[in-house]
Parts: sequence; C-alpha cells; structure tokens
Amino acid sequence: MDLVVRQASDDDAPLLADLTRASWAGKVAPSSSGHQESPARVLQDLRAGGAFVLEADGAPAASVRWLPLDANAAVWEILRMGVLPAYRGHNLSQHLLEAVIHAAQASGVAELRLAVRADQPRLLDLYAAYGFELAEELEYSHANPSEPPPSVMRRLLRH
Repeated sequence: MDLVVRQASDDDAPLLADLTRASWAGKVAPSSSGHQESPARVLQDLRAGGAFVLEADGAPAASVRWLPLDANAAVWEILRMGVLPAYRGHNLSQHLLEAVIHAAQASGVAELRLAVRADQPRLLDLYAAYGFELAEELEYSHANPSEPPPSVMRRLLRH
C-alpha cells in the first residue's frame, strides 16, 4: 500500500467532514458531535489549527486535526482522528500521529494533548509508545458531556 500523508487545505473541509463521519460510524458513541461534522466546522478548525489527510494508493483513508488551546497556543490538542473501516488494521493512525508530532515540533509547540475515550483503553498503550503520558489532572476541552470523561494524555516536546 502506497501511503501519503499531506497537510489539509481549506478546500479539504468537505473531505475531512466526510472522513470523520465515516470513520466514526459504528465506532464512536452516537452522541459524539463528530457524527454531525460539517464542512463549516472543519473549516474553522483548519483556520485555527490544522489537519492531515492520509491517502492509501491515492484514495483518502484517514485524517486527524489539531487545535491550539484557547488559553495557551503552545499546547495543541489532537482531535478527530479516524481511519475508514476498509483501511483499519494497517496502523495508519500511527502515521497521522507522527505527522502531528513533527508538525508541532517544527512549529515550536511545547506540548501535545489527546483524549482516549473510556471505551478504548487499548489506545493508552499505543499513545504511550509515542511518548504520551497520562495526565489525570487535565480535562479535555472537547469532552462530550454525554459520555464518561476521557483519559487525557500529554507529550512534552523538547526543542
């Protein structure tokens, strides 16, 4: 499989909305706002932060976004990562995670944060392998109030 990770542009907002909805269908709690993702919302995220699209053999297969914290632009929250069902099982999310880490380092970001839903504890080990540590004192700013609170993980970036 030929993989390409590319930075998303404003023109990718409809694609990112579609990828999020399709990746999250049947996998993420039905009450999640990701199921109602709109190109307008994605465009806001792109302009405030950024996103990557992963293409497999030329076809969009996965995506991820990040946003700086309102209170501290040197901290990015990773959000809306998803892999289409047909592409799961190939560790594609790791390529997206690495792309965000490299982009953050290149931008001088001090810290990355992400949330792991309570029903996906196996992801804690995946993210730990990339230097993320549990940060129980932190709350995820995009947490779904209809679901159990996620575990927040952080990775401090060294420059």
